[in-house]
Amino acid sequence: MPKRRKVSNLLALAVLSALVQRPMHPYEIATALRAWGKDQDMEFKWGSFYTVIRNMDKHHLIDAVESVREGRRPERTVYRITEAGRAELVDWARELVSTPMPEHPRFRAGLSVLAALHPDEATDLLRQRLDLLDDALRQDRETLDAHLREIPRLFLVESEYDLAMRAAEVAWLRALLAELTSGSYPGLDFWRAFHETGEIPAELTELAERTSTPTSDTTD
Repeated sequence: MPKRRKVSNLLALAVLSALVQRPMHPYEIATALRAWGKDQDMEFKWGSFYTVIRNMDKHHLIDAVESVREGRRPERTVYRITEAGRAELVDWARELVSTPMPEHPRFRAGLSVLAALHPDEATDLLRQRLDLLDDALRQDRETLDAHLREIPRLFLVESEYDLAMRAAEVAWLRALLAELTSGSYPGLDFWRAFHETGEIPAELTELAERTSTPTSDTTD
């Protein structure tokens, strides 16, 4: 189980990763995070940015060190990371790197209800996804190669991971489509018959009843 953190929004982790470089005011932090693509690395909402900053200050993960004014712009507070913030950054990174946690990609949700589609339509849609992934994979490889010529690999390791995951999905999709198009996919006849006759095969009805019936030791 993940630890309960004083500020659990992943945006706080991104802010800590920015302030470990140097003190900044919130506008600088947001600019840096966008430039580094941190909003692509982790899911967070920019609308909660200033709330997260205030909560981090409240829990002493960051400290206000000075206020600055540039021209006619409003005064801005500069923050630095505290020792508690550094410890939180390291501990959070350790947890995320070492401990697998359940994730729920949208594609997995779609696969979980794939039977709702006729197998021919499902095959066409999966092939469409594969074509898009092939294009994206090629572009990602070109982008990563270009970045590696200027940026140390250590700071691109998350891009390597994305590339590996996308390549794995492409390989899996190719294998699945080969089974669907050759007719060797198990249960394909049942799947097709359901959509063409509207009748659920007896084998699937029995399976549904068996897996949905509460056992005798089930409690409310």
